[in-house]
Amino acid sequence: MTAYRPQLDRDSREWWERVARRDFAVQECDGCGTARFPARAFCPACRTEAWHWREVEPEGVVESWIVNHQPFMPGFGEPYVVVMVRLAAVPGCFVYGNWRGDRPPEPGRRVRGAYRRIDAGLTLVDWEPAEDDGSPDTHPARRKSSR
Repeated sequence: MTAYRPQLDRDSREWWERVARRDFAVQECDGCGTARFPARAFCPACRTEAWHWREVEPEGVVESWIVNHQPFMPGFGEPYVVVMVRLAAVPGCFVYGNWRGDRPPEPGRRVRGAYRRIDAGLTLVDWEPAEDDGSPDTHPARRKSSR
């Protein structure tokens, strides 16, 4: 079976290198200050090509998830859960990764990134429930259901 790996390109290479060092960052526009993920050559808000990396905590809330039945990489048992996480430090940014929870994810559940080294050339960011998951919910779907 062919392993599908992230394709490092001009825009994403440094992000993957940072993840390998366990540094989690988003791009921030030098022109208007808009933070963005994934990495791109120019700002979607003002079209400026000047930007820098801003380290943020790999924390957020579960926005959505899927159960994947397609084996994309050797060693990944299927099915497995992939979550879409809204970053706490940059609410307009979403990051995807494998779920490491004992129970299924829930919308609005607070999560923290967990680095997983696949091999010398690839480290992934998985997501696991945050230890302080009892804090107030930030997701509208969970707020509604708790009334």
